[in-house]
Amino acid sequence: MLENNYTNNTDNSSSGIVYLVGAGPGDPGLLTLRGLECLQKADLVVHDRLANQQLLAHAPQAEIIDVGKKPDHHPTPQERINAILVEEAQKGKVIVRLKGGDPFVFGRGGEEALSLAKAGIPFEIIPGVTSAISVPAYAGIPVTQRGVACSVAFITGHCAGSKPLDVDWQALSQGVDTLVFLMGVHSLKLIVTSLLKVGRSPETPIALIERGTLPEQKVVTGTLDNILEEAADIEPPAIIIIGKVVSLHPTLEWFKSTLEISLMG
Repeated sequence: MLENNYTNNTDNSSSGIVYLVGAGPGDPGLLTLRGLECLQKADLVVHDRLANQQLLAHAPQAEIIDVGKKPDHHPTPQERINAILVEEAQKGKVIVRLKGGDPFVFGRGGEEALSLAKAGIPFEIIPGVTSAISVPAYAGIPVTQRGVACSVAFITGHCAGSKPLDVDWQALSQGVDTLVFLMGVHSLKLIVTSLLKVGRSPETPIALIERGTLPEQKVVTGTLDNILEEAADIEPPAIIIIGKVVSLHPTLEWFKSTLEISLMG
């Protein structure tokens, strides 16, 4: 397997080590080779809800702790997750913290890494394929495209607790070609009305992709003017993409055809 010489401290540390591993957007085939290597040697895997459960098969020797969260339902608070990682690493264990997407893209991986650093626990960050680019790609939507979109922004669809979205709508609307909102299904009305209010055209294409990269993937497209009606049945987890690149979806959509061929075979 691949060796990595950039680990924070070494795997031989008496305090154990924590690997913050990005599990990717859902398709288990998008796990990185380094992520696979870490799972294969883990004593303990602490995983999120959005990390594909099939990936746990790569760590049959490991203890498994599920700390998955749902919207407005966090049975294991983030502070407790941080404590679990520290406490178990202090026992000398090799730990994989398996996180959906990428640990540092709205994944709270930074908070976990900071808690490990504070406790003097060796750790390594294993980047994952973020849903912000992979889910649109599985729907045939490039987030950038020459002559169409030369800038893209990734925006969270909700803030901690019940705080309203702290977003500079004017800057997003007029300064960025493609907008990608993660965790924004329940904020769709606010997103649409806010962009229209600051002058984004009602004809701007928009897509919502539910359960992207998985066989159940569902894509709904429309415009800012009609998407609230078109996407009324979309449920989390879903990605929102806004911009001219969405118009490429009918031509570049490939995943649906691949699934159909697979089912026929």
